Amino acid sequence: MKKLKEIKDGNDAKMPLTLKNYLLIVAGLLVIILGFILMAGGGSDSPSEFNYAMFSWRRITLAPLLVIGGFAFEIYAIMKRF
Repeated sequence: MKKLKEIKDGNDAKMPLTLKNYLLIVAGLLVIILGFILMAGGGSDSPSEFNYAMFSWRRITLAPLLVIGGFAFEIYAIMKRF
């Protein structure tokens, strides 16, 4: 009868993170990496000319949103209890 109560309660026997948590963590990490890749690059070939592509929407808006969203998703992935 004691075993049935342990199985029913279940909180002591569970691992802190399950396979689903790890998969969500990897997905969040990929989003963060994608954000940093989108932020990278650019600059001009010559120091005497200015490259306006450095201030594109992709680098100024999209990439930071992906990085912040990825970190928020990481927190969710770690805290989610399956």
